[in-house]
Amino acid sequence: MSERLRSADVIDAALDQGRPALIGYLPVGFPSVEASIAAARTLIDHGVDAIELGLPYSDPVMDGAVIQEAATAALAAGTRTSDVLRAVEALSGRGAAIMVMSYWNPILARGVEPFARRFADAGGAGLITPDLIPDEASDWIEASDRHGLDRVFLVAPSSPRERLAYVAERTRGFVYAASTMGVTGTRTSVSDATAGLVERTRAAGAQRVCVGLGVSTGAQAAQVGAYADGVIVGSAFVKAIMAGEGDLGALAQTAQDLRAGVDRARAGAADGSPR
Repeated sequence: MSERLRSADVIDAALDQGRPALIGYLPVGFPSVEASIAAARTLIDHGVDAIELGLPYSDPVMDGAVIQEAATAALAAGTRTSDVLRAVEALSGRGAAIMVMSYWNPILARGVEPFARRFADAGGAGLITPDLIPDEASDWIEASDRHGLDRVFLVAPSSPRERLAYVAERTRGFVYAASTMGVTGTRTSVSDATAGLVERTRAAGAQRVCVGLGVSTGAQAAQVGAYADGVIVGSAFVKAIMAGEGDLGALAQTAQDLRAGVDRARAGAADGSPR
């Protein structure tokens, strides 16, 4: 079995360094499977603590235009679940937690138990499931327990306290706090409600809360990282790949800028702790 880091391992290590973790999303298969693996390696080599590998899906209800374009190209090129598992195996053991973000239908099609077993054997840390709520996740909860996998569920600014507590109790690794009621994409600012959502989610029992949707610059990473345990970036990395047209220099520069942002996120705090 490949060496396997869990999301809690890398988040806690980052917090011990006085900063939040930097988590990067990339869709597998864009512009090709091998190129997406090389892009993920570039992110790890330039300071990203955890990688979310996107499993391309034909009905991505949470994805914005940039990620939809990349996922559509990956599907057209024939990218399948087996390619995502191959990417996990290729990236594990490089010092980052390797996760998969997937809508639930492809996991069901593969079989929950077979997927969990193969994913764990490949060195995967766990799944982020944007369209699977914990109320309907009994099969996944059981399989993830058997194979020691993280299960990351989402909360939103509209989530009441009872819902936050329900999600936090059933999550393992970190709770994904969506910064806005919308789809992924780069934005000029991150919602002011996000800090309150993180605080409420912690108060409801979550050990780690990471923020995604909209973070695209080092300045935004520093802003969000002042209160979140991890900063999740997707569209900005995908745009850098598109701009590079095969050259990963723009991707490396984007990763460096975002890592510099999380590094200075808590520079003024006495102990680096958001709590």
